Amino acid sequence: MRILLTGAAGQLGRELKRSLACLGEVIARDRQQLDLAQAEALRAAVRAAAPTVIVNAAAYTAVDKAETEPAVADAINALAPAILAEEARRLGALLIHYSTDYVFDGRKAAPYTEDDAPNPLAAYGHSKLAGELAIAASACRHLIFRTSWVYGLHGANFMKTMLRLGRRSCETGEELRVVDDQFGAPTWTRHLADATALILARREIPDGLYHLAGAGETSWHDYAEAIFAEAQRNGLMDKSPVLRRIASANYPLPAPRPANSRLDCAKFRRDFDLALPDWRTGLADCLADARF
Repeated sequence: MRILLTGAAGQLGRELKRSLACLGEVIARDRQQLDLAQAEALRAAVRAAAPTVIVNAAAYTAVDKAETEPAVADAINALAPAILAEEARRLGALLIHYSTDYVFDGRKAAPYTEDDAPNPLAAYGHSKLAGELAIAASACRHLIFRTSWVYGLHGANFMKTMLRLGRRSCETGEELRVVDDQFGAPTWTRHLADATALILARREIPDGLYHLAGAGETSWHDYAEAIFAEAQRNGLMDKSPVLRRIASANYPLPAPRPANSRLDCAKFRRDFDLALPDWRTGLADCLADARF
């Protein structure tokens, strides 16, 4: 395989670079080498690489900032995937793209399936949905993986933020307020990357849209509680901070979040005979490897 990997320096991209290495040549490009907001440069880079597989791990993920710069979010999350899809079709390459639970409004009582109608609440979700639709409309060979609450040892994410704020809270004695009325499944980047590599190693790969997230479910508050427990178990913190449960209404942000981010991954399990471990297993393994 000749794999073009975008977003190679991001939290998912770094894990993908490791996981994909055994499959063939990985042409890894970070934002400094390949800015997805530069449309013509992106086309030129794909044509120069002539890959058999494109793995797009690059994304605009500043959810709140997207409210004030939606054009930038659209350029990276919508237009760039459309270009990658066009080039993949021209080359006969497979495009793998990652999307988000934020394409849903969170009003459904049960976990979301691939057949549920998206209804994004904010600019970020709209941009990611536009990217999905552009890929599907291109008729290129593609896999779109919607995932949720992604975290890892690299980049910015909730787990690392909680560890930083938790240490500070322990020093100052201030309590941490964490939302407890939004539910989803944390997903470790290594599990996403390894699942991607396992799928690419198969002889036959189906096309389409799949939900792919850690098993189980939790709230942001209970996720934070689990982070601190695992951090103590691995010697990363001496004690846990005081946590207070709060409602989303008491922690207003520029971009609204879906209350229900749970994704039904049954279609992925059925078609690939594969599933990600429980989110607690991923968190434990991730923090066992942590070097903060």
